[in-house]
Amino acid sequence: MPTSASVSPSGWIDRAVSAALARDPTGWNRPVLLVRTDEQLLHVWEAGRVCERFPVSTAARGVGNREGSLQTPPGLHRVAQKIGDAAPAGTVFRGREDTGEIAPVSSGPDETARGDRVTSRILWLEGLEPGINRGGDVDSFARYIYIHGTDEEGRIGEPASHGCVRMRNQDVISLFARVPLNTLVLITEAAG
Repeated sequence: MPTSASVSPSGWIDRAVSAALARDPTGWNRPVLLVRTDEQLLHVWEAGRVCERFPVSTAARGVGNREGSLQTPPGLHRVAQKIGDAAPAGTVFRGREDTGEIAPVSSGPDETARGDRVTSRILWLEGLEPGINRGGDVDSFARYIYIHGTDEEGRIGEPASHGCVRMRNQDVISLFARVPLNTLVLITEAAG
């Protein structure tokens, strides 16, 4: 369940958002998403403050950028594509296509589902930093790095994905409706 925050963002968020918006000044018209892998939280910054926080699950293998690493890539990204608008909660996507299947959702922290199902909504990320998350064997878009729903909701809050940022299905549906294309997404290991 998301948490609301009506206070000003902490110093690290101020610095991170300022640096992101300096790279893309048009971002002032959109929310900025900040994923902290050490906290397993996604912060939604909008109108000068953090207005929501969502628990997430990043890669079980930690932070990294190489193709085949099964790690969550660091750095500044943008939402390049949005997939799944109006699909029912729990809809399974394969190759970004709606399969028509609704996944049963596991809620226990030790419950695992078969495979690494992508459910409900997809926010497909494109890296904006050459050599870090863009180009060659570190390209987030070519690695199919998404923010997406999962059928392993009980594992949200701990690193468990194969590289993507997983969210609870209702949370990703809510976030999907809120963020437009080109929304900036910063993935970081810690406050910096």
